[in-house]
Amino acid sequence: MPLPTHQHVVPPTASGRAHRSPIQRTDGQSSPATTTRQLLAAEARIDELERALAEARQAAFTDALTGALNRRGFEEAYQRELARSRRNGSHLAIALIDLDDFKRLNDSLGHQVGDEALVHLVKALRAALRPSDVLCRFGGEEFVVLLPETALNEAVTAISRFQRQFAANAMPGRDIQVTFSAGVVVKEAAESVQESILRADAATYAAKRAGKNCVVTG
Repeated sequence: MPLPTHQHVVPPTASGRAHRSPIQRTDGQSSPATTTRQLLAAEARIDELERALAEARQAAFTDALTGALNRRGFEEAYQRELARSRRNGSHLAIALIDLDDFKRLNDSLGHQVGDEALVHLVKALRAALRPSDVLCRFGGEEFVVLLPETALNEAVTAISRFQRQFAANAMPGRDIQVTFSAGVVVKEAAESVQESILRADAATYAAKRAGKNCVVTG
């Protein structure tokens, strides 16, 4: 004769139904509250990853010392502004700015002061430029400014005005005034960005030869 098996019997409630945990599901699925928490956690993780990617992208396109765009960032900005210029039929001015006597500044006062001069220039430029203008550190003490929808005479006026303001203000915390020379061009339809930059560079060297702290067109 088989022995009786012992079974665990859930005692019935007053209504005759067995007790069951309110979050227990018999169909193997999570409760709505659990699913909501999981979705919120997943969304928070996605937001965190997107922020990290945005920060990494910004770092890849930005000069670490000054915060201006680097050459990689410039290439992307230039292509965007070139497309806009072609679409609107508008001018795209390019200014190349080169700090005067930067090597002598580094040699006489040290590289820290030289770095401070670069940061000083970028902060002053950002305060003077329009939101639509693009600032890039092109290398060493050279910077390139893209001025969308700007004719040559307008670009020269803007850069010359900024040049006077910059030369009149000493570096913060130091009794040192620095100046820059600049070459300004407007991109021609048939030339590449490299050709435009070369023309601006030649104009900058002409400004250096003319006595520095001036603007020359190319």
